[in-house]
Amino acid sequence: MALVPYEDTAGVGLQKFHKPLATFSFANHTIQIRQDWRQLGVAAVVWDAAVVLSTYLEMGAVELRGRSAVELGAGTGLVGIVAALLVNTSLTSYPMEEAVVLSTYLEMGAVELRGRSAVELGAGTGLVGIVAALLGAHVTITDRKVALEFLKSNVQANLPPHIQPRAVVKELTWGQNLGSFSPGEFDLILGADIIYLEETFTDLLQTLEYLCSIHSVILLACRIRYERDTNFLAKLEGCFTVSKVLYDPEKDVHVYKAQKRDQREDL
Repeated sequence: MALVPYEDTAGVGLQKFHKPLATFSFANHTIQIRQDWRQLGVAAVVWDAAVVLSTYLEMGAVELRGRSAVELGAGTGLVGIVAALLVNTSLTSYPMEEAVVLSTYLEMGAVELRGRSAVELGAGTGLVGIVAALLGAHVTITDRKVALEFLKSNVQANLPPHIQPRAVVKELTWGQNLGSFSPGEFDLILGADIIYLEETFTDLLQTLEYLCSIHSVILLACRIRYERDTNFLAKLEGCFTVSKVLYDPEKDVHVYKAQKRDQREDL
């Protein structure tokens, strides 16, 4: 983009371009973009088109995780900054459709939760674990260390005081700190939108095998978007019996139930 200087006599509609900083809120972050209308002109101010495109990305209309992206004619770089933030914050800061569908499935009563032990993997916002606790389960809600304070705030804000002792927030990085848990510790393993990065599949499978006893049930909610998603389910079937128990056509989300192959009892 050419650097076209403008004079300070610009009209009222252009006054926002003369501010040295333009402030926006995207991806749970306050973003302050430096502007230099006088020296650099149109290339150094935030145009409405950049704001609209950033908003579109924040809506989740495009899958960003694990993708490579380039912003052309970036100017201030707002769109690229938002895209980079969404790659990190979308894992934790927004309830995904898969979490909503899995929470609804639990609320339907298809699985007995009262008095059972449950763990949510890659919890993000913690929605599924919170719902499981409200429905009577003793829940360990897990994610990477960076997400734990956010998770704790959601648990404290959404569970009544008498239920909060049934929900524990704990760090779990798949395949790494499994020693913090007992093998086969949980009756129910929950995961919503955790099947998306192929490089995590081996660690995720190892984690599922470790946490499951012969009586455990795994419930995974996911979209089948790419070949790698199907590949993961095929790998899962190598260790577990897998069946689809729910499909939400409006959200295009599948819920799969998995149990160890030598299992004799259902949950």
